[in-house]
Amino acid sequence: MAKAAKPPRPVDPLDREMVTPEGVDLRLHLGQASERAAAFLLDFAIMIGSLIVLTLVIVLALASAGMKSGEPIMVVWLFGAFLLRNLYFVLFELTPSAATPGKRMLGLRVAARNGGRLTADAVFGRNAMRELEVYLPLSFLLANSKDIDGVLTLLGIIWCAIFVFFPLFNRDRLRVGDLVAGTWVVKTPKRRLLRDLATSADADTGRFAFTTAQLDAYGVKELHVLEDVLRRYNPKVVAAVAERIRAKIGWVAGPNEGDGEFLDAYYRALRGRLESRLLLGRRRKDKHDAP
Repeated sequence: MAKAAKPPRPVDPLDREMVTPEGVDLRLHLGQASERAAAFLLDFAIMIGSLIVLTLVIVLALASAGMKSGEPIMVVWLFGAFLLRNLYFVLFELTPSAATPGKRMLGLRVAARNGGRLTADAVFGRNAMRELEVYLPLSFLLANSKDIDGVLTLLGIIWCAIFVFFPLFNRDRLRVGDLVAGTWVVKTPKRRLLRDLATSADADTGRFAFTTAQLDAYGVKELHVLEDVLRRYNPKVVAAVAERIRAKIGWVAGPNEGDGEFLDAYYRALRGRLESRLLLGRRRKDKHDAP
């Protein structure tokens, strides 16, 4: 009797395929709703902690100056809360890491759903919606209930619940801000350049003498993409990436030059170039970063 076929390995419902601008298919893992909520709470705690520290500094400064008025403290709280409320998330997500401190602690980052670069418009858009999703209903619920009708209070709770639980009712775990801005939050665990790819058995590197200009065509981000391509080693993907890189750097393939050995040689040369530049205090983040 023939053995029954094994059932296929279940696919994680949060795994997604994304095509990079270089045409490489990469698998991404979306951040869970609980992780995103925890990251927000961490960021909120950092914001409150920053205000408390700043307040203590102001209080000590006023005490040393012999002033007892509480008005400067109130001004600091209002001004600090305004800046943090409007700039904290935007400024951190505009950095190359595309993540606030809370997201980085949990290995999360914001990415564009179309596989392209995360634009400033998308960052501003997703965070502008936070006013509608979080701050407005939160301030409404924290208002004096005596001045608010019970029906309005109930509507406020429903409003909050819709936005709080919205990520649980769509497969990509999107906030309303993500839906508007064309973004999502993906899992990006800390990675190091894999040593065994760079220190594998010596290859015939004499044929692969890349110039400085050819190596400076790409940065750290593309190095990670190359690493992933070499790890997976899908022949079609390897051939496509090798063709793109050759065209980008103006490399003419020699006789009997394999796509895999070309990518391996370019990977090791690019890694060496980036590490040498890091020692000099300069490393390109990606191909868009000027050398």
